[in-house]
Amino acid sequence: MNGVEYLKEKLTEALQKLDVTGPDVPQIMLERPKVAEHGDLSTNIALLLAKVLKRKPRDIAEEIQKSLTLDVDIVDDVNIAGPGFINFRLGDGYFHNVLGDILSLGKDFGKDTWGNNERIQFEFVSANPTGPLNIVSARAATVGDVLSSILTSVGFEVEREYYVNDAGRQVRLLGMSVSSSYMKLTGQSEPFPEEGYHGDYINDLAKSFFDEHGEKFAQLQQSERWNELSELALETILSAQKKVLADFGLDFDVWFRERVLRQSNDHLNVLNKLTENGHVYEQDGAKWFRATDFGDEKDRVLVTSEGEPTYFLVDIAYHEDKYKRKFSKLYDLWGPDHHGYIQRVKSALTALGHPEDSFEVIIIQQVNLIQDGEVVKMSKRAGKIIEMQELLDEVGVDVARFFFVARRTQSPLDFDLDLAKKTSDENPVYYVQYAHARICNVIKHAESQGVKLPETANFSLLKEEEELNLIKKLLEFPEVVSKAAQYLEAHRVPNYLQEVAATLHRFYHHHKVVTDDVELTKARLLLIQGARVVFTNALNLMGVSAPERM
Repeated sequence: MNGVEYLKEKLTEALQKLDVTGPDVPQIMLERPKVAEHGDLSTNIALLLAKVLKRKPRDIAEEIQKSLTLDVDIVDDVNIAGPGFINFRLGDGYFHNVLGDILSLGKDFGKDTWGNNERIQFEFVSANPTGPLNIVSARAATVGDVLSSILTSVGFEVEREYYVNDAGRQVRLLGMSVSSSYMKLTGQSEPFPEEGYHGDYINDLAKSFFDEHGEKFAQLQQSERWNELSELALETILSAQKKVLADFGLDFDVWFRERVLRQSNDHLNVLNKLTENGHVYEQDGAKWFRATDFGDEKDRVLVTSEGEPTYFLVDIAYHEDKYKRKFSKLYDLWGPDHHGYIQRVKSALTALGHPEDSFEVIIIQQVNLIQDGEVVKMSKRAGKIIEMQELLDEVGVDVARFFFVARRTQSPLDFDLDLAKKTSDENPVYYVQYAHARICNVIKHAESQGVKLPETANFSLLKEEEELNLIKKLLEFPEVVSKAAQYLEAHRVPNYLQEVAATLHRFYHHHKVVTDDVELTKARLLLIQGARVVFTNALNLMGVSAPERM
C-alpha cells in the first residue's frame, strides 16, 4: 500500500466533491514535512488553488479537509497548518502493513516500472588508452555504473558503453614514447617526442616488450617501429584498463572502437549529410559546421585545410551511430575540462535531426586525494596522474565506490584517505556496512536462543517511537531510488543509507530485539529483517558489498 498514492486519490475525490476540476487544477503533490511534529505527509494544494479560485488558501484547505473520506486504519489525523498546508499523520496500522510489503517484496523492494523499457545508453570513463586509468576515471566509472543500475531498477533498458579512442595523434605519440624507452634498452638512442607520455608505465611497457621480443623492433624502420609498438602498447594498456574496471565490479556491455568508425567512413557519411542539409561551408581550405545557427558561440571545423577530419567530426559520427542503434536517450559522462564541448556536440546532433533533449552530458568534477590533511600531488608510477589501481590497493572497492558516489557530481570531491581507512562510525562506509552486519549478528543470536527468523509476526506489537521511525525510514527507499533516477543524482542512495543506519542504531540502543517476550522478539526480528532488505538492495545498486560480519 502506497500512502502517497492513497492520499492523492482521496484528495482528488474531495476536489471533485467541491466541483474543483478541469485543466487549471494544479497537480496534487505530497511531501514529507521537514518538522516531524507536522505529520508524515503534507500537501500545498490549497495554496496552489488559491490562485485559481481567487480565495484564501486556508478556507480552501478547510473545505478540502471536510470533504475527505479517509480510512482511520491508514490516516490517524488531518490538520491544517500555516496559511493552508494540509498535514496528514498516518496510522500505526499503515506502517505495520508497509513492513509486511517490504518483507514480501524482498529484493524487488525499491524497484519500479515507470521507465517503460525505454532504451537509453550511458557512455562513461572512455579514457584515452595511452595510460593507466586515474582517480577521475574511477569516479566516472562509479557514477556511470550506479546511475545505470538505478535507471535499470525503475524500468529502463540501459546499455553501458566505453568509447576507445584508438586512432589519431595520441596513439602515434604513445608508440613514439615507448619506442624511445625501448631503444635505450637496445643500447641505441632515439629522441623522446616533445609531447610524449611520461611516467614509469612507459618504461615498464618498453621493458616488457624488450623482454618478450628482444631487439626485434630495433631492426625496423622508425615509422614501422612506432606503428608496431603503438599497437602493442595500446592493447596492453586497454587490457589493463579492462582488468582494473572488472576488479572494480564494472562490466561494460560495449567497447566501441574509434578506428572501426573511421574504417567504415561513418564520419564522411555524416559530413555528407550535414553538407546536403546546408550546414557546412568551406573557408581557407577547411570545411566548417555552421554551429552558430544552433546556439554555439562560433562555427567549428570539421575537416582541416590538410584534409584531415577533426575529432569533432568523428565524435559527431560516433553519436550518430548511437542513434542508429535505436537508443531514445544518450547520456555521456565527461570530465570538467569538456564543459565547453557540450553545446558543440548538441548543435551538430540537432542539425542531424535529433531532439535536443535526447542527448545529455553529466560533468564529473575533479577528485583530490587528501592524506594527513594535505593534497596528494604525485603518483608513484604514472608521473602526473594518480592511478585508479593505486587507490583500490589503498582502500578497496567498497570504500572507493561509496566515497565516489556520495557527493554530487557537479562538486569537486576531496577523497580523505585517512577517513577511508578508519574502522569506526566516522567512516560512512563502515557505519553503513556495520549496521547490516549488526542485523545479521542479532538474527544469529536469536537463533542461538531458539527463536528463528519467522515468516510472519504480530506487527501491532511494534508501538515504540524508534520502531515506527525505522519503518518510516525504510518506506522512503522507493522514493529515494525514483528521484535518484529522475534527477540523475546517485548520491541520494548512499546519503539515504547513512540515515537508515542512524535510525537502526538508534532503535537498537533503545530496545532489545531478543527479549523474554517471544512474540515481540519475532516482530522485532522481522523489523530488522526489513532493514536488512533495504541495506542489501541499496548497496547492490551501488556495487558495494553487504557483509554479514565485520
